[in-house]
Amino acid sequence: MQSKLPKIGEVAKIAGVSPATISRFFNNPSVVADETAIRIRAAVAEVGYVPNRNAGSLASSRSRIIAVLVPDIAQSIFNDTVEAMIEELSNDGNSVMISLTGSANEMLDRQIDAALSRRVDAILLTGVVTDAAIRQRLRNHPTTVIETWALPDDPIQIAIGFSHFAVGQATAQFIRDRGYRRPYLVVPQSSRAIERAEGFRSAWRDLGGEEPKLQPVSSPSHFGQGRVAFRGLVGLDPQPDVAICGSDWIAQGLIIEAHAAGIRVPDSLAVMGFGDLRLAGDMRPTITSIDIDGHEIARETIRVLQRLAAGEPVPARLPVGFRIIARESA
Repeated sequence: MQSKLPKIGEVAKIAGVSPATISRFFNNPSVVADETAIRIRAAVAEVGYVPNRNAGSLASSRSRIIAVLVPDIAQSIFNDTVEAMIEELSNDGNSVMISLTGSANEMLDRQIDAALSRRVDAILLTGVVTDAAIRQRLRNHPTTVIETWALPDDPIQIAIGFSHFAVGQATAQFIRDRGYRRPYLVVPQSSRAIERAEGFRSAWRDLGGEEPKLQPVSSPSHFGQGRVAFRGLVGLDPQPDVAICGSDWIAQGLIIEAHAAGIRVPDSLAVMGFGDLRLAGDMRPTITSIDIDGHEIARETIRVLQRLAAGEPVPARLPVGFRIIARESA
């Protein structure tokens, strides 16, 4: 025999609140006082209550499901950002559905279908969708679409992110101010990394520097590309004095290869990464990197969804910026 499922009224009675308060707690935990929330959690645990999200979504027209679409999660520069986003969105009472679109977005259309079929409240895209047909399809659908990790001039609906071109420009200025003159750019072949490289090259020329050396590598980034980058570097004359890597993974691999070859970082070669992954602070030397605030992207996403639900206008472009984290490697 199946055991009887506990009702919301049982939870309310034990917690000493109304059923409406229980509903508000599950829909938006932050609106309930901390002391009340503690009693509700204890009552839920006591009876084993699980809310019926389907019933709530039918009543409110909100599923409380957010689809986060990322190219990959294996050694991905998005991992820490996505983890921060999941934490913030979950704390706000949402369920997060992660889907992998592939390094070249080869599964993007399929994953968009899966998200839309589940009536998600929003689709969060990592980067900018370049396929015109997919962009138009998303524009025609009522689901909120938020492009993150980029700031396009013409978003599908809303963009929360930063300019990769500006990251490249800021990196060039930072490197110049540090006294480096022979940069070596290790560029994964993704639109984002290429845009950063273009920003670097543009600013570097404006600063009076010679055209930097480029080493293209495949996308997505991974540790082994550091070896490829190092082999390309040692064959150059004159030797570069700083390597600008498209990810912290590449920077880590390059530093380890340099040490194995007897080249000290940063004394003989400076190295800079991108993404400010946890490994950047754990390496020796620690890796200078670009930090993207995943928590702030998630908080902006929550604010956008709340404003849209209230019928308030939302800007099409919401910049969250970036920071250069100067450490030992450069």
